[in-house]
Amino acid sequence: MIEPFTWRDGERVIHFGHPPTPDLLGGPGYTLLTTRRAAAELTDGSYVNLGIGLPTLVPGFLADDVDVVLHSENGLLGVGPYPSPEEVDPDLINAGKETVTVRPGAAFFDSALSFGMIRGGHIDTAILGAMQVSAGGDLANWMIPGKMVKGMGGAMDLVHGARRVIVLMEHTAKDGSPKIVPECTLPLTGRGCVDRVITDLGVLDVTAEGLVLVETAPGVTADEIARRTAAPLRQER
Repeated sequence: MIEPFTWRDGERVIHFGHPPTPDLLGGPGYTLLTTRRAAAELTDGSYVNLGIGLPTLVPGFLADDVDVVLHSENGLLGVGPYPSPEEVDPDLINAGKETVTVRPGAAFFDSALSFGMIRGGHIDTAILGAMQVSAGGDLANWMIPGKMVKGMGGAMDLVHGARRVIVLMEHTAKDGSPKIVPECTLPLTGRGCVDRVITDLGVLDVTAEGLVLVETAPGVTADEIARRTAAPLRQER
């Protein structure tokens, strides 16, 4: 079970427990719960690359005794937290073109060296968003045909270079259609590359025998997850 918790944001206090309140279902509360669960996947001393969007929130939920080194494929090792207004430096950006800070000991380098780190297997974990994940661990996360796309970024290298690939996403699309499917219908980023999927409903592992449900979110049943997953799903015993 994904553990409930309390999160404080300024003067607001948001509680996560059983069952979640309707206003948090699919809203910012569940986003935080999902992100916190993803942070629990990271181990002390690991080198981590975070995809744009939801994964970039993960460092804010790391345990106090977990220290990771964040890599950004535009040429930065040792990415720090988002800057306060006073700390903003327009020359310090991550691969998603967001302003960041750097930690003591951070290193800067060109894209060739950055992708050499990825392709050489030196990134322990990549946490990426997705539009679709298949039962076999295929990933589609870089484009929707007919819509403008700036480029594929580094995802195609990351999914095959990182030692472990975790997908962090909402379980269904905005129209309610499943994002976890038997076969991806969108252009692939990589085949058989996903190890674990963390959504607002639960945690699923990709195995040789298919998808396995290993955790459920507070107030969510295994039957509900199965109904909202297009691919066959087994439950861990």
